[in-house]
Amino acid sequence: MKNSLKPKYDMRLLFSCLFLVSFFNSFAQEVKPEVKPEVKPVVKIDSLYREDQFYFSVTYNLLTKIPQGLKQNKFSAGLSAGFLRDMPVNKSRTVAIATGLGLSYQNYNQNLTIAKGADGALTYEVTDYNDISSNRYKQYSVDLPIEFRWRNSTYESTKFWRIYSGFKVSYVFSNKSILDTGEETFKISNNPDINKLQYSVYLAVGYNTWNLYLNYGLSPLFKDVTTVSGQNINVRTLNAGLIFYIL
Repeated sequence: MKNSLKPKYDMRLLFSCLFLVSFFNSFAQEVKPEVKPEVKPVVKIDSLYREDQFYFSVTYNLLTKIPQGLKQNKFSAGLSAGFLRDMPVNKSRTVAIATGLGLSYQNYNQNLTIAKGADGALTYEVTDYNDISSNRYKQYSVDLPIEFRWRNSTYESTKFWRIYSGFKVSYVFSNKSILDTGEETFKISNNPDINKLQYSVYLAVGYNTWNLYLNYGLSPLFKDVTTVSGQNINVRTLNAGLIFYIL
């Protein structure tokens, strides 16, 4: 009697186990956490954007309106950097005015030598390059530029055409002339005959990173001075190169 009940008991136990497994499996599927769709971050569009706040330029420096015989025989480099506040003046923000502050270093290799006499007076002479090893003039200035800007930029793109023209006032706070004859070196610092206030106009034209840059000095580099031969020294500066703008 007992042996006949055992198979029935085993079958009931088996069906009970199968029922429990099926129940828990369906329950686990029902309570499975819901996977939410990925939410992309919202990109805020700045319709009041400004352009080209910082600048850096590298130039090749020339002297114009030079006295007879003056030459430049080596590469003369210039560097400048600064900050400009961009102020758009139209709704599409393609036209703007900018002003700011910068620093410049200018170097000129040439054969206009400057010497100091026994009385302390400075004398100027256009010297033959065969008589000297090198002669250069360098200056450091604080720049105050103001410029008119046109560009076809939009708030969606940082690559655009630009034409910027401006006027710049520079204050020369340090200058030095270095003459090397091959035997001796003569240095004259903070020459009082240099115009401390210098004025220039400039133009920057380009696309995206690469922009051509031209700066022409309106005021003479020197004050009213002449060479020992009587020539007036009325030289102006011309700087040509590249300028880079950064937001």
